[in-house]
Amino acid sequence: MEKFALLARVEAKPGKENDVLNFLKSALPLAQDEPDTIRWYALQIGESTFGIFDTFETEAGREAHLAGKIAEALMANASDLLAKDPVIEKVSLLAIK
Repeated sequence: MEKFALLARVEAKPGKENDVLNFLKSALPLAQDEPDTIRWYALQIGESTFGIFDTFETEAGREAHLAGKIAEALMANASDLLAKDPVIEKVSLLAIK
């Protein structure tokens, strides 16, 4: 059962909204290749605000994801795509349906 999660929030630079949207969509195969990532969601919160929410059964799985290809690609493209540094929060899941 998933007990651990990450909530990441990113803000696109003006004019880069579609690039961020496409980047997030393109990350799905990378998430699918992570055996310890149980669920992975890319989402749009506002016109230029996007997020990623993912869940894990173990802290080790969460840490592996943080050190994985999606985080690496996000940080490699951050200066071009993002208005500010991503906000990444470790979340504890209390109840799941």
